[in-house]
Amino acid sequence: MTTTMTGDLSYDPYSVEIDADPYPVFARLREEAPLYYNEQYDFYALSRFEDVERGLVDRDTYISGRGGILEIIKAGIQMPPGILIFEDPPTHTIHRGLLSRVFTPRQVNGLEPKIREFCARSLDPLVGERGFDFVADLGAQMPMRVIGMLLGIPEDDQEAVRDKGNARLRTKPGEPQKVSENFVDGEMFAEYLDWRVEHPSDDIMTQLMNAEFEDETGTRRTLRREEILTYLTVVAGAGNETTTRLIGWAGKVLAEHPEQRRELVGDPSLVPNAIEELLRYEPPAPHVGRYVAKPVECHGTTVPEGSAMLLLVGAANRDERRYPGGDRFDIHREIGQHLTFGYGAHYCLGAALARLEGRVALEEVLKRFPEWDVDWSQEPHLAPTSSVRGWESMPVLVP
Repeated sequence: MTTTMTGDLSYDPYSVEIDADPYPVFARLREEAPLYYNEQYDFYALSRFEDVERGLVDRDTYISGRGGILEIIKAGIQMPPGILIFEDPPTHTIHRGLLSRVFTPRQVNGLEPKIREFCARSLDPLVGERGFDFVADLGAQMPMRVIGMLLGIPEDDQEAVRDKGNARLRTKPGEPQKVSENFVDGEMFAEYLDWRVEHPSDDIMTQLMNAEFEDETGTRRTLRREEILTYLTVVAGAGNETTTRLIGWAGKVLAEHPEQRRELVGDPSLVPNAIEELLRYEPPAPHVGRYVAKPVECHGTTVPEGSAMLLLVGAANRDERRYPGGDRFDIHREIGQHLTFGYGAHYCLGAALARLEGRVALEEVLKRFPEWDVDWSQEPHLAPTSSVRGWESMPVLVP
């Protein structure tokens, strides 16, 4: 089996054409080049479920401390403290423990009434209209309000905070993301943090200010100001972008599967598994990057230390070895463990919140709009990013 670009098999993570539908290429990679090497951008890629799952848990070989995005890994940038997804133990363990305090199951479950209220606020004015946009009218609104509420961002400022965070992910179509040393800039939260010092509340910002912990040097302390700002930037970005994309995919995929959508209308108890299937079928983050910290053998080839490895979650989630008929969307599928939220030490802290937001959003949409079709006349398009895959807009027509 080949590990290089042979014949017409080529995977370019920045290709607009491939991004539009990466699954045919993913299928060929799994069968023809389970360890793939791209000479142009100098990275390796794994695409089978077993390999990607193993890569996600092997934190000694595939480390996160050099970044989780290909461009950052290749740039060789020093990671500032507090970027959980780009850290390794023991620092990652310490920082993850801090944030896990504010994402407990009890706290997340307690958000359902507010999430439902935010959905109703977005959807009720649309009832009676000929159509709406899953992204602009709901996906870009509800998660923004939820994370803004959790962080303690005034509602009037939430759109600006969301748009600044999203802008950092945007790329020029077909090009890698430009990365600089200050790629995580928490200054947009500085004014809110300074105000919160004088006006403590029950939000994440206040909890982070007051949280005591033992750092990697054994010192008992609270977080420094710059560390809190980094935390806030990471939480805001993760809380907005990926859930927005999940809601956009729900609009498109369920329009393409009207029979299954009608099943959900008739039996809302099927919605939680439908959300899991959506996450498997169209993961908002189709790949994650890792730095190879020591030589590792994959499919008969030694990947050298210092390499960049892409773990192709989108390919693994449709691997026939794990999911028979993996390219088929099925709300009744017994899914088990998909890899959309990662696996192991870096399993997404916000997974429970994303699931809850996705479930409530779909329930509230189906109550009001049991039928819809994508309005292709408005030319919906994918957002230009190299790390998240989803719709910039998803306009639909309702009968």
